[in-house]
Amino acid sequence: MQWEIVIGLEVHTQLSTRSKIFSGAATAFGAAPNAQACAVDIALPGVLPVLNRGAVERAIRLGLAVGAKINSPSIFARKNYFYPDLPKGYQISQYELPVVAGGSVKIIQIDGDGNECEKTIRLTRAHLEEDAGKSLHEDFQGMTGIDLNRAGTPLLEIVSEPDMRSSAEAVAFAKTLHSLVRWIDICDGNMQEGSFRCDANVSVRLLGSDKLGTRCEIKNLNSFRFLEKAIDYEARRQMEILEDGGTIRQETRLYDSDKNETRTMRSKEDAQDYRYFPDPDLLPLEISADWIERVRAMLPQLPEAKRSSYVAEYALSAYDAGALTATREMADYFENTVKLLPAQAKLCANWIMGEVSGRLHKEALDIAQCPVSPAQLAGLLLRISDGTVSGKTAKDVFDAMWRGECDGNADIIIESKGLKQISDASEIEQLIAGILAANPQQVADYRSGKEKAFNSLVGQAMKATKGKANPAQVNELLKKKLTE
Repeated sequence: MQWEIVIGLEVHTQLSTRSKIFSGAATAFGAAPNAQACAVDIALPGVLPVLNRGAVERAIRLGLAVGAKINSPSIFARKNYFYPDLPKGYQISQYELPVVAGGSVKIIQIDGDGNECEKTIRLTRAHLEEDAGKSLHEDFQGMTGIDLNRAGTPLLEIVSEPDMRSSAEAVAFAKTLHSLVRWIDICDGNMQEGSFRCDANVSVRLLGSDKLGTRCEIKNLNSFRFLEKAIDYEARRQMEILEDGGTIRQETRLYDSDKNETRTMRSKEDAQDYRYFPDPDLLPLEISADWIERVRAMLPQLPEAKRSSYVAEYALSAYDAGALTATREMADYFENTVKLLPAQAKLCANWIMGEVSGRLHKEALDIAQCPVSPAQLAGLLLRISDGTVSGKTAKDVFDAMWRGECDGNADIIIESKGLKQISDASEIEQLIAGILAANPQQVADYRSGKEKAFNSLVGQAMKATKGKANPAQVNELLKKKLTE
């Protein structure tokens, strides 16, 4: 049987406010257990919630960034369920009238043939809610500890339509959304601290069917790799059950990264199970048109617009432009580099996506911590473009710049290490003449049609000059000599 995977994501973004959504308690990560849980957070008798204006503003920012409708009024509701780290016995959330309705996000992928593919993922809604506390199991024998520091932390839950058809698409969507919430400064995106986490709704259906299968929800995926692996496992599990004649039970599942499998957590609740009703302590939220326009005026140029400008102005591919706009800091680094070398935008892009990003990833650094500044990188790339050093030698120069040698000055490093490329035609011709005279058999092999012999002769020329000869000139002059 041929199956189609259907995926929708619910993304929980912890908003970057300094205080909680309904109280003045701090939201800073890492405090001692229960040190940041105030009377409102733990629902002591007589307390009342007061809505955090900053949380609402961040929700509006997201809505404007994805082209959604901002609902006014917007209603807060009580979502009733019982869990040890939910002190109220209910969660204040939104149901019928969320603050953000609709919208969409574009993702870009590379297919198996190397072609760029763009797809629009529709959003259903984005609603404000409070986070629950946290159950702690590791440090207790036969007991569970409850830390309520996180209780009341503002969340914006972003819910997609079931528009994704593979784990790769789901990861691309999650990464695009992760970039966007950081770009518009509503969430720090720290997945290790739980600031950005995903629930994946996964179902399968026969290819060509338009009827949705029974879905299972995989909870609390806090890395893109785990998101991909969990979806792939769950899809295979459902396919195998259906092919064996079984049925899928709607349920909530957890992903075990050690065993690379999902397992049952609880039967899946529907909306009626939560007994939603409007919170009597919170009035309907009125969001004025003036407020929306003030928020719009403060938004930076959005990633999609910046990607389009990179494609138009620098002739970059959409995929490259997407990589360079993964964060505002990355985009700033690229722009500060390319403004010093405007005729070499592709070279700048390749080095930032390649050498720079590779070293940052290897050393777990952010682009803001890069020891090579945009001006220093532009200085090195200038020496590649004018032929002073080859691309291969430039990597050695970059290593020295990364270590802080010669204050990161490419010219001084090149001069002090004697790394200038040999581009003198007469010098290269003399070198090639000697190599041809010393290798008559390889010359004969090449002239009889054996291309590998040519590569061997090029390699000897580069070895003789310790990689300093201009490769393009070596190839050109060697071919000229071999055809004489």
